[in-house]
Amino acid sequence: MGPRQLMSTLADAIDRLTAAVGRGAAWCVLFITLVQVAVVLLRYVFGLGSIWLQESIVYGHAALFMLAAAWTLQADRHVRVDVFYAEAAPRRKALVDAFGAVVFLFPFCIVLLWFALPYVARSYAILERSRETSGLPLVFVLKSLIPLFAALLALQGVAQLIRSVLVLAGMRERGAAR
Repeated sequence: MGPRQLMSTLADAIDRLTAAVGRGAAWCVLFITLVQVAVVLLRYVFGLGSIWLQESIVYGHAALFMLAAAWTLQADRHVRVDVFYAEAAPRRKALVDAFGAVVFLFPFCIVLLWFALPYVARSYAILERSRETSGLPLVFVLKSLIPLFAALLALQGVAQLIRSVLVLAGMRERGAAR
């Protein structure tokens, strides 16, 4: 297996992981919707409230956005200033993607991991729970999504960088089948 094939295989494996996590996170939309409907019905039809249910909606939102961010990057749906990118040639797009990953994405992920890991570790050390008496006792698990978000985003950045390098080296056409 040559270097081009090895790099493509690695990028494809990262893409499969990212897509699997993203598809799993997408189920949070159904969860959020159903729980929100239940909260509204309980409150306005039966006069009951549940902090536990309300907090679970926040957890669902956090899981959805933190776990699906890398999938969004993979699908090329992140916000980008398209002034230079939209009509650019494949090599220029690859250069912009590589530059963005190295200069912006990787440093962001590294800094986020640097600050998040001790933050999450402290939360695990005390098994942090909700400040509300009847809230969810899993704040430490929720906070775990922060470094997971950074790691998944960085991994997808590696796949993006690999593909950009292959295009720049003339070993792959941009947009070719993954």
